[in-house]
Amino acid sequence: MARFSDDLAPPRVLMFDWHGTLVNTSDAMFSAMEEMLPRLEELQLVERLLPEDKCLTPDDARLVRYIRVYRRLHPRILAERRVSRTDIFNAIFGDDEEARLIAHEAYNQAYRTHFGQVRPFQEGVYDYLQACREMGIKLAVATNRNREFLDTEIRTVDSGRWVNLFDTTVCADDVTHYKPDPEVMLKALEKLGLPADTSAWYVGDSFIDMITAARTDITRVFYNGACWDQDRIESWFSHRNTPHAILDSFEDLMSGLDLLSRDHPDAFTAEPERVRPPYHPPPVPPEPRVEADWHPAVARLIRPSVILFDWHATLVDTLDAMYHAVDDMLPEFHQLQLMDRMVMPEESKTPEDARLVAYVREFAALHPKVKADRKISRTDIFEVLFGDDQDAKQMAHKAFNRHYRNHYGTVKPFEPRVREMLEALRRHNIQTGLITNRDREFFEHELAAVEDTGWAHLFDTNVCGDDTPLRKPHPDQLLLAAHHLAYPADPSVWYVGDSTTDIIAAKRAGMTGVFFNGAQWDLPWLNKIFPGTHLHPDKPDVVVNDFSEFWALVLACEIGPA
Repeated sequence: MARFSDDLAPPRVLMFDWHGTLVNTSDAMFSAMEEMLPRLEELQLVERLLPEDKCLTPDDARLVRYIRVYRRLHPRILAERRVSRTDIFNAIFGDDEEARLIAHEAYNQAYRTHFGQVRPFQEGVYDYLQACREMGIKLAVATNRNREFLDTEIRTVDSGRWVNLFDTTVCADDVTHYKPDPEVMLKALEKLGLPADTSAWYVGDSFIDMITAARTDITRVFYNGACWDQDRIESWFSHRNTPHAILDSFEDLMSGLDLLSRDHPDAFTAEPERVRPPYHPPPVPPEPRVEADWHPAVARLIRPSVILFDWHATLVDTLDAMYHAVDDMLPEFHQLQLMDRMVMPEESKTPEDARLVAYVREFAALHPKVKADRKISRTDIFEVLFGDDQDAKQMAHKAFNRHYRNHYGTVKPFEPRVREMLEALRRHNIQTGLITNRDREFFEHELAAVEDTGWAHLFDTNVCGDDTPLRKPHPDQLLLAAHHLAYPADPSVWYVGDSTTDIIAAKRAGMTGVFFNGAQWDLPWLNKIFPGTHLHPDKPDVVVNDFSEFWALVLACEIGPA
């Protein structure tokens, strides 16, 4: 619902943000972001991501973690399409202005191949802006967009009707600093010969827009075109930067100007009601993202006496080394005579699996989208490619290991406070173990290297890929770990892993399968990879999205009935 402060001054100028306020360029923007984020390592920006404990909100912390691991946007952001690249860069780099500048420049390089896909953000925007002009209000755009993009988009949007709509425009490359520095706003006012006071309104759709405007004396107007809940909006701001007005549509803008004209009859050259265009409906909220229904709150599990964990992409992140090694080994498939041993497309579990097989068969490489998503392990890749051909998978694992020797060594906790969670499990007298398809020469180095001091003391046992004749998804490694602990393989042993391979191994071992959804798959995808069919019957007993959910699940079982 629209909200206006009681002491608003009538505007002499309305300055607007561009994307997300006046126009929708989401298709081009998100395409450019997805192209740019995989370059973070090359740009030396991974280490400059904001520490999660320094992030402003839990959502920002989750975004930083997701981008650090996967080098892409969180699926919820892609589904909702509510946030801008400026918001993203400010969330993940904080006050590191140099890192933000490098990211903006890399984004602009990618955006050149996508921009031009632009449409009015709301039906009737042009009509409302034209009405403001007739009221004698000057119009300006102050944006982080570069000049080459903005000028083209102004000429393109709405069949070119907007070309002469604005009295001035200021872009990021017209000034020295990007928002949240207010230089673009102040430059626009300077060009118009107007003061930076409450008679200048800045209308923007983001937290950063309001923070930027708050660094001046101008009026802050939040345009809620993304349809955020009122409580969510209010949670972002303090009394120092809260918006002076919140609009759900441009119809609300006209209503606010009409109210001001009654208190200030000489403020405008034409009465708002006389020039007001016919009603246009407000934007509609995005479709809600469907979440997994295997939720800890409803799952009925046996209290764990033993918890076994997968290593890579569950407890730790070693994705960079893994994907480098896969890239190096796939061209050897011809020499190893593995191309002809791949499964036939009709034998694949999903159409996506069939496409992966076809791409590897044709190009001896992973599809760029697979590498950009960074959601699938080498074990899952080999399962997709070779199915039940154990000899072929063993040959692939050996080839992978040869190349992994050139890359392994960098290992980080997948989430903050993983060590504390593992220590707490031990205080609850729960035995813990590690199961990994990684060979022991690599695993022991990584176990000793993580967080400098290593985690070896946190586990009662570990089993590697070369400790048993068969690797996951066969249950041999899990059964061997239970044997090491002198504990029966039953549902009071939980196995926590991030892949279908992990869940299949847990179910075949007779253990409780906990799917760690660090990749944030949504319900349709989870149903696709765990179809519960005759050919693919194994499904997780519960899905957790992070270790805070997992810890709550353990505690619920601890205090529940045995």
